[in-house]
Amino acid sequence: MINIDGQLVADSSFYLNAENSVFARGDGLVETVRVLQGKVIFWEEHYLRLMASMRILRMEIPMNFTMEFLEEELRKTIDQSGLNDKAVIARIYVFPKNSDGPGDPDRLATYLIQLKPLSSPFYLHEDSHYEVDLYKDFYIQAGMLSTLPTVSSVLKSIGTVYALENGYADCILLNDQKNVVQTLKGNLFLVGNNKIKTPPLSDGCDNNVLRKKVIELIEKSKEYEIEEGSISPFELQKADELFITEISSGIQSVSRYRRTEFKNEIAISILGKLNAAARFS
Repeated sequence: MINIDGQLVADSSFYLNAENSVFARGDGLVETVRVLQGKVIFWEEHYLRLMASMRILRMEIPMNFTMEFLEEELRKTIDQSGLNDKAVIARIYVFPKNSDGPGDPDRLATYLIQLKPLSSPFYLHEDSHYEVDLYKDFYIQAGMLSTLPTVSSVLKSIGTVYALENGYADCILLNDQKNVVQTLKGNLFLVGNNKIKTPPLSDGCDNNVLRKKVIELIEKSKEYEIEEGSISPFELQKADELFITEISSGIQSVSRYRRTEFKNEIAISILGKLNAAARFS
């Protein structure tokens, strides 16, 4: 089932038209959350991020868009879909309901909730071979707009085609200053010299809840120093580990980048801490 503005419809329903702001202009956001047996993991952080992103895009937030309201809509959709006892990925789309364009003052937001069952209630670490390379045909623009969870992802779409055509599991994206930003699938972390480094938000990486949680876990563990700093492509081959965080799957270690093979011990250690944090969130 899909929940669109409170109305539950079948997955196969036609519910958008050419006048819809998302279809016509890519003018929307999507917040992806994990739900385990009706419990939304890290819900407060997801909700606050969604509200902040809506304000940046100058959407008018309805008075009923409270944290409790959206959580109840999530649960209603899960219940009607018969997924109460499952682990679920829910995508919450928000976009202007009746807007003729950016100049239209009527930007009252509406929402759509889409569900996908997960095979496991836990964040996972896949041990399969995972080779990546740089994608340099197009670049992410450094700055705040690139950090938002917008529905527009043309660069990632064509980057994914490039990866498939060249036999890569994923590709590393660069910004217009030629710094490493993230991969097609998630945020990137580099491990080396007792330090874990990840690109800063100012470089244009996705400012999502899982990135925030992993940074917090590293800070609390005190085993490694965490640094948010610009990463040059030349630093990648000097790392001991590269790993990627993604809300749907968990943590994915990079096994090979060009001629360099990487370990995965730190990524697996962080995964255990992440699952514990999710359990008690």
